[in-house]
Amino acid sequence: MTLAVVDMHTGGEPLRIVTGGYPKIPAGTILEKRAYVRDHLDHLRKILMFEPRGHYDMYGALLVEPDLPGADLAVLFMHNEGYSTMCGHAIVALGRYAVDEGLVARQEPVTTVNIEAPCGLVVASVEVQDGMAGAVSFESVPAFLFARDQKVELPGYGAIGFDIGYGGAFYALADCHQFGLEFGKNRVRDFVDAATALTDRLKAEFPLSHPDHADLAFLYGTILTDGQDVFSDTPTKNICVFAEAEVDRSPTGSGVTARLAAMHAKGQIAGQTRLFESIAGSRFSGSVARTAKAGPHDAIIARVGGRAFYCGRAEFIVETDDELGRGFLLR
Repeated sequence: MTLAVVDMHTGGEPLRIVTGGYPKIPAGTILEKRAYVRDHLDHLRKILMFEPRGHYDMYGALLVEPDLPGADLAVLFMHNEGYSTMCGHAIVALGRYAVDEGLVARQEPVTTVNIEAPCGLVVASVEVQDGMAGAVSFESVPAFLFARDQKVELPGYGAIGFDIGYGGAFYALADCHQFGLEFGKNRVRDFVDAATALTDRLKAEFPLSHPDHADLAFLYGTILTDGQDVFSDTPTKNICVFAEAEVDRSPTGSGVTARLAAMHAKGQIAGQTRLFESIAGSRFSGSVARTAKAGPHDAIIARVGGRAFYCGRAEFIVETDDELGRGFLLR
């Protein structure tokens, strides 16, 4: 077995793009492909995402044949827990990758790449100058505020206020100060513990629904913010803890989309462009491109932008008698 990959990062968050080694995925909708890979090929995710080739916070992308009309490519996202429905940092990286690899015709000054994700069609705009791909922005599926100004009692933390926003995936959104935390003063581990406690509680007690498909209706994680939601020229900081307590090094593209939906619903942002900063210091731009509807929900189309860079290329093998080589995780 040989698995070939290209490694990139967007704002510090890794993306391992599979370029060879997977068997052919049967035809079907993107959600059917996601279910097939989850049910039949999950051992390959573990080989690529887990140690000794990956790590607890590794993230990956598997390109598959698109099903939606007009899509240039389709992607399945993978991480330490399974397969997500949307990933903004991956879209930024894949936009540049698609231009560089000739998966779409290169156009200057902007090349459009239509990417089918499990949540729907995402349109990436790749800046191209002198034949070189640069910054990427994208417009995702309609994003909306699902639950506003909710409260829950968390052992060890007390009453915690939160919103739930959808930006291609559902996130709980909460001010970190409620947990006694402050960016730059507390350990990342403290943020992870707080976010995980809220995620686990809401998964057990707060049912979600999505107007398009039941497979989209799950809480992906929690985003703890600095509480600076009202528009300002100063960047607002957040940390996204998703999947199985995985920490996003970037500001989180789908998370920024969800935050923008919540901000817009609360009248905290209109046509301005806001900067969102991660725990690694990287930044995404975010703005409300236009309003929309998602079933019964008032929604927005957000535009989120960032930069992606290459890290390397590799081929991975698994020897037949190497049990640890099939993947393990330590935390």
